[in-house]
Amino acid sequence: MLTRLEKAQQKWGGSHTVIDKWLSERQELLVLYCRIAGFSPYDKKDHALPDQLQIQNFCQLLMDYLSAGHFEVYDDIAKACEQKGPNSQQLANELYPRISQTTDIALDFNDKYAEVDKEDLLNDFDDDLSKLGETLELRFELEDELIDNLYSNHT
Repeated sequence: MLTRLEKAQQKWGGSHTVIDKWLSERQELLVLYCRIAGFSPYDKKDHALPDQLQIQNFCQLLMDYLSAGHFEVYDDIAKACEQKGPNSQQLANELYPRISQTTDIALDFNDKYAEVDKEDLLNDFDDDLSKLGETLELRFELEDELIDNLYSNHT
């Protein structure tokens, strides 16, 4: 996921401030995801769950990222695709529902973990985090396809 992000930043970075900000938020989200998942260099020494504050911060950043996509970036891209023509608009229309499906999974994760407290037993956390990671990977791929559609057809 981080490699995909680096490629996206190299390819589209500096071309639109909204997309730059969004890719920067994606980077923050991925770093925090890696931290709570215990990926290198954030290996969990005792294989314990992350603390509640880390989980809450991750959930907040996740919601910020999803909101920015749905209420800022996608609207800008949709308007640009409409102006470009039917092929561009058709691809955007095909991608939005698939992106929305990933939103539902991320919202479920947030609903389950945003308000955790230190006494909560988080038996499904690792499985849910893994599922969310797979979902985010798919989402980023779809978002990148959407952004590529915009830039390949509008620059």
